Amino acid sequence: MLSASSNGNTFLIGGDLPVHRLGYGTMRLVGEGAWGEPSDPEECRRVLRRAVDLGVNLIDTADAYGPEIAERLIAEALYPYPPGLVIATKGGVTRQGPSKTEFVARAGYLIQCVEMSLRRLRLERIELYQLHRIDARTPLEESLGALKLLQDQGKIRHIGLSEVTPAEIEQARKIVPIVTIQNRYSIADRRHEDTLNWCEQEGIGFLPWYPVAAGKLMNQNAPTKTAVSPQLTDTLSRIAQRLNITIAQLSLAWLLHRSPVLLPIPGTSQIAHLEENVAAASLQIDSATWTELDKLTAEG
Repeated sequence: MLSASSNGNTFLIGGDLPVHRLGYGTMRLVGEGAWGEPSDPEECRRVLRRAVDLGVNLIDTADAYGPEIAERLIAEALYPYPPGLVIATKGGVTRQGPSKTEFVARAGYLIQCVEMSLRRLRLERIELYQLHRIDARTPLEESLGALKLLQDQGKIRHIGLSEVTPAEIEQARKIVPIVTIQNRYSIADRRHEDTLNWCEQEGIGFLPWYPVAAGKLMNQNAPTKTAVSPQLTDTLSRIAQRLNITIAQLSLAWLLHRSPVLLPIPGTSQIAHLEENVAAASLQIDSATWTELDKLTAEG
């Protein structure tokens, strides 16, 4: 049976919030470039319900997805929420159109972001709230100070960061406890390897976004900012064929294998693709295959 919790793949966010390590990201529930309504809202709601049915209990979203649309769809599909479901959301990114963003993390704005996310999600407390981006124009003490105030008020349980370096995390931890990091990372894009290693050492959850390089591994003609090595693609394709799985499944399984703090959050707006992703948590892959992959990725 498909399950997001196979093989004991669980993690305690902040030491007290248990989640199955294979989660679900909601950016693909909205229009292209994270802008506008989805073409089939009811299918999106079915995907969310199916994710929970399959054992997913970590759903990642943000007020910038739509904007506001992904959070609204989550509440429409899943409220009242089942026990143990963790909805992680983010604030600090504004949208001016498809793929057009600006980082805004002033205290007043972030407080409004949290209050509006609580309203849209129909929550009294957000279990994990992540600063979507550090705003270079706003002191980190102001941004995280606002989130700490809301945490003290009981409106946020845990706080995380996105797209940061170990030095930035250390600075943030002087202001408020940080329990998760959400950086771009995949088998084909390991620019944040140092941050992942730091998180593993500190026991901090790492949510990799674009965990399968936004489909680039499956489609060499797909647009992406990241060049993918043809050798890596060929090797993944060969191994996936040998194991009778997809490249996406192999890529997700590799993330779960790579580090116990990795919490992949693949996104999709299709149930079939969701079920394929969730099945990656159940794969039994032999040690020789892992050695082959580890050697290839270590060589870059």
